[in-house]
Amino acid sequence: MAAVGPAVTALCRDCSAVYARPPPGGRCRQCASPRLVSHPALARLTIGHVDCDAFYATVEKRDRPELADRPVVVGGGRRGVVLACCYVARLYGVRSAMPMFKALAACPDAEVIRPNMAKYREVGRAVRAKMRELTPLVEPISIDEAFLDLAGTERLHHAAPAQLLAALARKVEASLGVTLSIGLSDNKFLAKIASDLDKPRGFAMLCRSDAPAFFVDKPVSLLWGVGAAMQRRLAADGITLIGQLAALGERELAARYGRIGGHLARLAQGIDSRAVLAHTPARSISAETTLPDDETGAATLAQILRPLAERVAAHLKEAALAAGTVTLKLKTADFRLRTRSRRLTEPTQIAETMYRVAARLLAGEADGRTAFRLIGIGADMLVDARGADLPTLFERELGRPRRLEQAIDDIRERLGADVVRRGHRPSAAAVYTAESISRTGRSNRE
Repeated sequence: MAAVGPAVTALCRDCSAVYARPPPGGRCRQCASPRLVSHPALARLTIGHVDCDAFYATVEKRDRPELADRPVVVGGGRRGVVLACCYVARLYGVRSAMPMFKALAACPDAEVIRPNMAKYREVGRAVRAKMRELTPLVEPISIDEAFLDLAGTERLHHAAPAQLLAALARKVEASLGVTLSIGLSDNKFLAKIASDLDKPRGFAMLCRSDAPAFFVDKPVSLLWGVGAAMQRRLAADGITLIGQLAALGERELAARYGRIGGHLARLAQGIDSRAVLAHTPARSISAETTLPDDETGAATLAQILRPLAERVAAHLKEAALAAGTVTLKLKTADFRLRTRSRRLTEPTQIAETMYRVAARLLAGEADGRTAFRLIGIGADMLVDARGADLPTLFERELGRPRRLEQAIDDIRERLGADVVRRGHRPSAAAVYTAESISRTGRSNRE
């Protein structure tokens, strides 16, 4: 690939050839591919958003080629939800986060596969590694998507950012069996929107100068920060389209809606000044599970909560973070979500501490009459772990949970993560018991 100049406006996604204007006939003159993209600002757009297409389902189809043309749904059993579905399943109306029974009613012939998060994380890391070959400024958003800032990389790689991203998509598909959709812009907000315009295996460009015309007839739900509540508030004022927000202007929107009004006015104009951050601190760490049957008993729910707290504690330690707040998540049998939080006097990484806080919150919700289908625990307001669980003047009495957990962590580090599990005595006093590694199980995460 050769460096390009500002006159370049068209790109072949299959061989990275560039043109001052799209070739006649709509095919690349180098490789005859019809997969051409063009934009007047192609040579200067540097912010990319890369999104793996139907990631979990794509990985499963890669590993089971006989499923290539079948509708594939990744998720839990009859009580779970759809984590991901392939594009064939989407033709039947299946969508992510849909209850599994509804997905199977819409697509009875779907191949349902239980999630393998370890495998997905491994593939996600491999995709991210290829991104970092292009630029160190990679900001992961989730396991399967990230922003890239490619400013200044043309001199290093002798190719425009658009060429580099097209080549990245080809390499990932060839080496990892995963397809990408790419959005390219001059800011993060528009790059994210662009990556959704041409899925799957898409490549789209959208810059700030395009925004007013592009957004004029788009729903306000497309803007970051406009959830269901904000949509209702705007609709009450007769605003349903982004073009209506843009017409009102920042001053009027700020007067009506305060700070969020100014934010929406800027987005409606395609303005987003956020930088791509290579190292973004985690906002929260959580674990949850969908129950095989609805459960009303506080004692049973508390037993399910304990291993979830241990999982969260393990992730906190791995990330060198500590929880400032513990959040309990419950979903009722009729799919109503409840969250309850409590701020800690001191940040913690200790599973037992988080469990006790969450169990107290649970006691206030599990009254024996309400049935729950999902339970989870989250660590929020995360801080550096160096200030967590410090020894006190009463260390002999109060430091036992910390010392016990440190001892358990040492055993697990030497012998394996699953050789020690927590048992339950009738007195409700918790103990740890050693068990075989083969007795492990994975929760069905929603």
